Amino acid sequence: MTNTTQAQQRMQELQASLRHHNWLYHTQDTPEISDYEYDKLFKELQSLEEQYPLLKDPNSITSRVGGALLNIESKAHTLSMYSLDNAFSEPEWNEFIQKILRFSPALTKNDLMFWTDPKMDGLAIELIYEKGVFVSALTRGDGEVGELVTANIRTIKNIPLKLHTKTKNGTQLEVPDLLEVRGEVVINKADFEKLNQTQAGRGDKIFANPRNAAAGSVRQLDPKIASQRPLRFFAYGVGAVKLNNAEQTQNTDFSASNIWSTQAEMMHALAAFGFALPSIVRLCETPEAVWNFYKELETARDSLPFEIDGVVAKINSLALQKKLGFTARAPRFALALKFPAYQAQTRLLDIEIQIGRTGALTPVAVLEPVALAGVTVTNATLHNEDMIKSKDLRIGDLVVIQRAGDVIPEVLRPILEARPAEGLAPFDFPHVCPSCGEPAKREEGEAAWRCVNSLCPAILKQSLIHFVSKAGLDIVGLGQRWVEILIDKKLVQSPADFFRLEKIDLLSIERMGSKSADNLLKALEEAKINASLSGLISALGIRHVGAETAKLLADYFRSLENIQNASFEELQNINGIGEEVAKSICTYFSDPINLRVLKELQELGLNPIEKDTKPLTLNTAHPLFNKTILFTGSLTIPRSEAEEKAKAYGAKIASSVSKNLNYLVVGEKAGSKLKKAEELGLAILNETEFNALLIQ
Repeated sequence: MTNTTQAQQRMQELQASLRHHNWLYHTQDTPEISDYEYDKLFKELQSLEEQYPLLKDPNSITSRVGGALLNIESKAHTLSMYSLDNAFSEPEWNEFIQKILRFSPALTKNDLMFWTDPKMDGLAIELIYEKGVFVSALTRGDGEVGELVTANIRTIKNIPLKLHTKTKNGTQLEVPDLLEVRGEVVINKADFEKLNQTQAGRGDKIFANPRNAAAGSVRQLDPKIASQRPLRFFAYGVGAVKLNNAEQTQNTDFSASNIWSTQAEMMHALAAFGFALPSIVRLCETPEAVWNFYKELETARDSLPFEIDGVVAKINSLALQKKLGFTARAPRFALALKFPAYQAQTRLLDIEIQIGRTGALTPVAVLEPVALAGVTVTNATLHNEDMIKSKDLRIGDLVVIQRAGDVIPEVLRPILEARPAEGLAPFDFPHVCPSCGEPAKREEGEAAWRCVNSLCPAILKQSLIHFVSKAGLDIVGLGQRWVEILIDKKLVQSPADFFRLEKIDLLSIERMGSKSADNLLKALEEAKINASLSGLISALGIRHVGAETAKLLADYFRSLENIQNASFEELQNINGIGEEVAKSICTYFSDPINLRVLKELQELGLNPIEKDTKPLTLNTAHPLFNKTILFTGSLTIPRSEAEEKAKAYGAKIASSVSKNLNYLVVGEKAGSKLKKAEELGLAILNETEFNALLIQ
């Protein structure tokens, strides 16, 4: 190259050529050149970018090899990324169809067509393109806010960094000004096996399944590590879309129905833009055809290159999708038809006792390794002493285990006919803590034995792991392995110690480099500054207080100090907090050790306070206020939506029928709950009566 103009022209030619061949190789599986020829073009582009750094395209295909360490930030989605409601049987699928027809009485079954694709078991991601150029990527997060993982996603080879502007036959494509593409990041089965072999060879963590490997790779702090993982992206839909025209410039409705008529048309457009779609998709003209496709994939799932756990069916008409809309958590126009759990037989070799952060002694089955749902299973949950007794599980038994999706495998039952004639000894559940040796206690009405020693090393370790986990403060880069190392080196012995760490402490840890130490300290500092009150409450690990209860407490009290000073009666008056939870909160805040930890956190600057100083109030005169209510049977709306309506008026949602239940709301095919409520003489409402009660 003799001048800048020639260099720029050649770099553009190489970018176009490499993108084309990259798309053919990774998306179409139809390469036209050899790996050697591709690498030669790639290296030529790299060389030119080094010579002319000012001419380098920020979305250059060479950027896929990874860049600077990530500082993972959060960002709100333009449009919510909802969950999907699930069905596991044909009657449930048929009920979903009936709900659509009840919602839109003018429709008949013959009017319903569905776009169906496999429910890939990966990590949901949203890719954002502006004027056809990839600019950022978000994880699903909580559906409203996700994590920015742009640098890692940029390394995925089958994601177009620039959208195709022409079809295969040369037709010009209209590229939107804004396009948010949603899909799953996955690792196929063969690549997963190779990845774990590589991990084992290096002495690194072995991944439990392809989904965990994909999720862990996307959330890596170092994009260079992500670039070495065999990740792929498959599109399943879109978020916000905006074309470049005057009419839409003033329009805040960015839905896909403004551009395409059907889901099928939209998906074909995404394929034309350069996105990979799952290899098996189908436009089903009837609900019956959807169920047939589901059964077909259920049979074929083990032979597919990727893990799938069901089929997703979406109404094909985008106008009808828009009309049906969403509940509080899921679209009314789509349903995930989930496959039944995998099952296998294996030998129960031992039962080990693990200690959780609340002190519960949890039995875990040690199993003879067995292949199940794409992974090798060696352990399974046994929950508690009563479950072991009720299932009559004994060490040495041949047992049936099952695993569904990401759920921890469970032992279903022993195969009694395979038990030796001389029998096997029943399991003797320990009543002392295996970690600290202190006696365990089992409270009346509880299934678990618990270690009540607040200084128990096992409880401390699990509490500290929880404190920084996604369920707690969600400190990026500080996973279980690092917490265990910090504890073993006596660098951390309480939650406050995380915020006392210095760089010299971290550099004393093997394989902790200077940049990684800086990044971890920065993540800790940002967590301290940006922590929400509900996040801190959840991180404390108060028994019975999860994310939802933590939010209730934060919304009502606005500060930890107010919660600490709250009486048992005041806590019970909060909608959603019952006697047991209130007792647990009072117990936590009366413990001197806990109060000392909270004081230390406050002195270190971790003391979030909600902006609004006024507690939330509800209409105490409403007939549902402070009443317990339970829903059963099939309603015309999802049960979760009915529960949300009731909670909005101060009701508490019960989990079972008891004499303390104020209302049982029954839909079609109500079963044993209705019978028990009648026997107890409880108030029973149908859905119409419930709706009438809401507006009183």
